[in-house]
Amino acid sequence: MLRQYARQFVQKLVRRRPLEPQEESESRRAPLSILRLVLLGVGRTLGAGVYVLAGIMVMFITGPAIIISFSVVALSSVLSGLCYAELWAWVPRSGSAYLYSYVTMGELCAFVIGWDLLLYLVAAASCLTRAWSYTFDSLIGNQISQALERTFSPHMPSFLAPYPDFVSLGLVLLMTGLLVLGARVTTLIFKVSTGLNLFVPIFMILSGFIKGDLHNWQLTEQDFSSNTSGSSSTFSLGPLGSGGFVPFGFEGILQGATILFTSYFGVHGIVTAGKEAPNPQRSIPLSMVISIFIGFLAYSGVSAALTLMVPYYQIYPYSPLPQAFLQVGWDPAGYVMAAVFLCTLLYSFLCATFSMFQLIYAMAADGLLFQVLARIHTRTGTPIMAILASGTLTGFMASLLRIFDLVKLMSAGVLPAYTLVAVSILVLRYQQDQNLSKNEKIEEEIEISDHEPSPSEPVPEAGNSSILKNLWYPTSPIPTRKSGQIVYGCAFLLVLLLTILSLILAQWPSQVFSGDPVLTTVAVLLLLLITGVTVIIWRQPQSPTALHFKVPALPVLPLVSILVNIYLMMQMDAGTWVQFGIWMGIGSVIYFGYGIRHSFKEKNEQQPAASTSQMLDKNVPSDESS
Repeated sequence: MLRQYARQFVQKLVRRRPLEPQEESESRRAPLSILRLVLLGVGRTLGAGVYVLAGIMVMFITGPAIIISFSVVALSSVLSGLCYAELWAWVPRSGSAYLYSYVTMGELCAFVIGWDLLLYLVAAASCLTRAWSYTFDSLIGNQISQALERTFSPHMPSFLAPYPDFVSLGLVLLMTGLLVLGARVTTLIFKVSTGLNLFVPIFMILSGFIKGDLHNWQLTEQDFSSNTSGSSSTFSLGPLGSGGFVPFGFEGILQGATILFTSYFGVHGIVTAGKEAPNPQRSIPLSMVISIFIGFLAYSGVSAALTLMVPYYQIYPYSPLPQAFLQVGWDPAGYVMAAVFLCTLLYSFLCATFSMFQLIYAMAADGLLFQVLARIHTRTGTPIMAILASGTLTGFMASLLRIFDLVKLMSAGVLPAYTLVAVSILVLRYQQDQNLSKNEKIEEEIEISDHEPSPSEPVPEAGNSSILKNLWYPTSPIPTRKSGQIVYGCAFLLVLLLTILSLILAQWPSQVFSGDPVLTTVAVLLLLLITGVTVIIWRQPQSPTALHFKVPALPVLPLVSILVNIYLMMQMDAGTWVQFGIWMGIGSVIYFGYGIRHSFKEKNEQQPAASTSQMLDKNVPSDESS
């Protein structure tokens, strides 16, 4: 009885969502060229939110070396984007990583990815409204923040913001009300915002050439003392770093890359549009790499101009670009930049909120979240409860958390989600052919118990010797149930080994590379084990299923993506891990207390909602924010 209960429980964790039939209007569209895909990727990559991140990163974490952090993030984003592209290829529909993982990997993986992406979207929307509040407040001489800080700062706990940001809360309530009434992001708004997002980096880079000073990349303690009234000659830069181009060292570069990982997140929108390209196998990776390279040039150019115009320790972290112009004496340009900044921040916030309530609605419609969140209002045609839930979460976090904590939570949501995407690719390619259509019975999809061997699957030999033999010499040229199980086990073993290795490299890098006998030996043994397990996966037969796009150099490329993502996660501080753990704990209670019992119920009641979801999908991708 206990064994049967455990089997049923595991079956629920891995059951897959049947793929809905594709509408004719969705399947027939004009082909997209590489140029149009690049323009789409650049439009979704260049967002106002990253300029807020740039100010915070330069001031507290990287200094002018933020340019190097952007290059690290660009490499990591290419790897994650290629893995995301193949996951989409298994489910060639418009959607999100949540949908793709639900159809291919099963319910638990889908919930974890969806819940992580939800954390990213909530933190992103909260960060954007907080930045809007700071920018608006700076235009009126910081009177709002000073008054609120005098009133509330003595009574606020240390882990919260110094004061509740009522401007952010009011903005969230206003925009939530508009969304409830059915407001949408039109094509005109998208084009205007894209034009403004292109204007910001171009104007900023040109201004850096004119007003920049290379000495700001060679700052010393004496420079800081001469620019600070009342400083003594013995003053130490301390938390402001050591000066120069890399004031916070290599550790600061990696921590900056961890937070800036979300900079290129929107470029993954190329993947869902890539199905309309004549040659997706070539168009998707090429347009993605070009878009990320253009984004890197824009972000690094703006950051370089910012740090050349203003010493890194004098940058206003929460509204860096407008304040930079005020500091160099270009007051009119500063006010124009502030106005542009407010508009683009508002648009980015709308995109994040759209994506957030779409994701909440999708998970609720599948039964993984409370199904009341999937109700559609008959008059406005909007999922009111999902929108209200989005507004409540955003308003709570935006008004109470520091913007620095919010930007760290953004990465805490994205990095684990895309690590799971890479793991999914590492596993999927070595599994038996899967029929993902809705016509297939769910019981056949999730069956993991007794299995009768098919004619194409050889009858396994008895004993442990057969298992060891299959690790190196598979008995079939196509994936079998046994080879698929071997890859499953090896993939999760690799994640464990890579996590231990990343932890050692992140915590004791100098000891490892200086030849410490214990740590160096452990690191070498881990590398040998990782290499051996990777070779075992490589020896297993791959699925012959034809896909629009396949990750090259399997299993090495997904493995490198997993390593980079895990290593960046190890750069997160303890406070971020605590907040992330609380979020995942809440998600575990919701899933195991509610979701696992309510998913895959009757879908007939949700058909009207499904059409509304398709309507919403035409506005904003469901897991991306600009």
